[in-house]
Amino acid sequence: MNISDRQTKILALVETHGAMTIEMLAEEFGVSPQTIRRDVNMLCRADQLRRSHGGVERMSAGVNLSYDSRRLSHPEAKRRIGQLVAQMIPSRASVMFSIGTTPEMVAAAMVDHDDLTVVTNNLNVAMALSPNSSNRIFIPGGMIRLPDRDLIGQEVETMFNGYRADFGIYGVAGVEPDGALVDFDQQEAAAREAIRMSCRTSILVADRSKFSRPAPAKRGRLGDADILVLDGPPTPEMAALIEAEGVELRYPEGDLV
Repeated sequence: MNISDRQTKILALVETHGAMTIEMLAEEFGVSPQTIRRDVNMLCRADQLRRSHGGVERMSAGVNLSYDSRRLSHPEAKRRIGQLVAQMIPSRASVMFSIGTTPEMVAAAMVDHDDLTVVTNNLNVAMALSPNSSNRIFIPGGMIRLPDRDLIGQEVETMFNGYRADFGIYGVAGVEPDGALVDFDQQEAAAREAIRMSCRTSILVADRSKFSRPAPAKRGRLGDADILVLDGPPTPEMAALIEAEGVELRYPEGDLV
């Protein structure tokens, strides 16, 4: 699916507000309702948004978007996170990566790193780093979840628990207002926790839209990470939670436009 800049911004607005009417979107972008309807129809056919009365809303809290759809959600924010985290990790490091599009963007920013030892259940990460023949890449056995191209389950947890990495990079579906981390599957959350407990420095990567984004499987806390990397400065509410959780915060200089 080819997506326009306006459609990318529509996704971001609906993710932020939960739902928007056609008229609100038309006014926001200064275009006709018919133009917005064409954009919305395309996004709904791609399962990135869901129709509601008079407009659109984000997908159900209990069901995650498809992997390719999540790639299109906040792409610039994820790119900024990826570039910052890549600067924190030297060549010849050992690194664990979780599933998710933001860890994949970190891997994409590390293509010029050499001699990495990579342990991951995210095949998108493995493929991003595989062109460099100096890297060693370990993946678990088991059945690949399609179309996400990842693996979860006991074999995954056993693999992560069998290594000790310099860095663990993991994403999360959402951060609750009380600091709890949530995902869409308990096995996803268990694999994330195995990464965190099997590395010397744990790095949680999350764009700011993840705060207060609901998901059903709760496990771990914001403050369990050593470092939290956001795409930009937090809101006052986020900042208060981050301070209360005691996690080190980093984000790129210069906010997103």
